[in-house]
Amino acid sequence: MVSAVFHSPLEASAAVPLPANAAVARTPVRAPAVTTGGSQPGARKPLDLRRFWMRVLPPLAGFGLLVLIWELIALRSAGTFPAPWETWLQAVKVFSDPFYSNGPNDQGVGWNVLSSLGRVALGFGLAAVVGIPAGFAIGRFEFLARMFNPLISLLRPVSPLAWLPIGLLVFKGANPAAIWTIFICSIWPMVINTAVGVQRVPQDYMNVAKVLNLSEWKIVTKILFPAVLPYMLTGVRLAVGTAWLVIVAAEMLTGGVGIGFWVWDEWNNLNVKNIIIAIFVIGIVGLILEFALIKIATAFTFEEVRS
Repeated sequence: MVSAVFHSPLEASAAVPLPANAAVARTPVRAPAVTTGGSQPGARKPLDLRRFWMRVLPPLAGFGLLVLIWELIALRSAGTFPAPWETWLQAVKVFSDPFYSNGPNDQGVGWNVLSSLGRVALGFGLAAVVGIPAGFAIGRFEFLARMFNPLISLLRPVSPLAWLPIGLLVFKGANPAAIWTIFICSIWPMVINTAVGVQRVPQDYMNVAKVLNLSEWKIVTKILFPAVLPYMLTGVRLAVGTAWLVIVAAEMLTGGVGIGFWVWDEWNNLNVKNIIIAIFVIGIVGLILEFALIKIATAFTFEEVRS
């Protein structure tokens, strides 16, 4: 009896029993050429027209529908509501000199946007300094969670503009009151998301920290912070979106320089074209902020293994 020893699956699958008197040719066998589906180096990849048009046509159709509805409203308003083409011409005029300054109450749209972004950055920064550590503490210690959860549940649904009179009363100024309003509306998403992230850290991690006798500072910096970072960035993204929404309404009430004040001032001047332009400016700036924060959050998300 002759036993065959296979050294690899390829050899095993290729083994075929031969007759006893068969002559075995010792000619080397060439392996068949393996062709891959990839294109040759330097060859142009075929353009996927269907995917291209599916990425381009739906947004164009959406904007086309918006312009069509806008045009119909302008036609039915008998001249009181500006048409898209008239608004476009006004936008070209507005953005031809966005940083002019003719006094505190007559400044270009660029200065107004920068003023609003400055208030948002200051109020949001203060909320991050307070809210993120508070979220870590509430998520880490059960006593603090039971202590502050009822307060958060009570105060979080309150409209941010309801806090504006409190800011005017306490800070005696419109600008600090607007910053206070941004602070109070931005802090809740960061506190809640950070606390939830801390509470969802696997218990095995904390058991390892106890075995290694790690200090609280090392637990926060080496274990909690990397695990909670995606939750924290989600809270930051939600807070920035809320802050940008609120600052427009707050500036309408407080006055001064800002995109919200610019909208209200143009309404007092019955300049509807500039109001529509401001709406698009607010939307574009909010979209840019959202896109930037999504990119930052994606960069710090470790759920997928990147090659």
